[in-house]
Amino acid sequence: MIVTLIVICEVGFWVLLAAGLSVRYLLRMPRTGAALLLCEPLLEVLLLVVTAIDLKNGAEPDWKHGLAALYIGYTVGHGHRTVKWLDGHAAHRLAGGPPPPKPPRYGMARARYEGRIWLGTAVGAIVATALLQIAIWYVGDAGQSESLRSWMYGAWRAAGIHGLIALTYVVLPKKAPAEEKERQPVRR
Repeated sequence: MIVTLIVICEVGFWVLLAAGLSVRYLLRMPRTGAALLLCEPLLEVLLLVVTAIDLKNGAEPDWKHGLAALYIGYTVGHGHRTVKWLDGHAAHRLAGGPPPPKPPRYGMARARYEGRIWLGTAVGAIVATALLQIAIWYVGDAGQSESLRSWMYGAWRAAGIHGLIALTYVVLPKKAPAEEKERQPVRR
């Protein structure tokens, strides 16, 4: 049931996002579109409540509960950025707005960009860890909660790998090709 609900929440996220942006830009109803977009966090609240009820009803904590915590953490860490990015593209494509800015490609600007994305991953790991720890305390049996603890390690392993990748942009910044440097205006 939890895995099905995770799939429903993911599909619901994209359906609400498409509906919110369509209403906002195609039907020219920005408030209604914003209201639809603000309904997206309710999907995660629903998943959290159903997961807690499942554990309360005696379900053995396993990978499904860990996956639910990671899904909620990821959504908290990266959901806003995803919605903002798609909103910029929808405003450009559907409402004639300016094209959204592209991420920087070179140098320290790219490193800062990658660092901000990594911060979203770190926030997701923190949220997932908090939810998993609460579930461990809720279950109360250390033997039963080992699978939840392994998901904590997995969240931090992913955040660590992502952090190392982001760090490579600081240590080994990509330099702009010579022809692109020539096209850039000289700043004085």
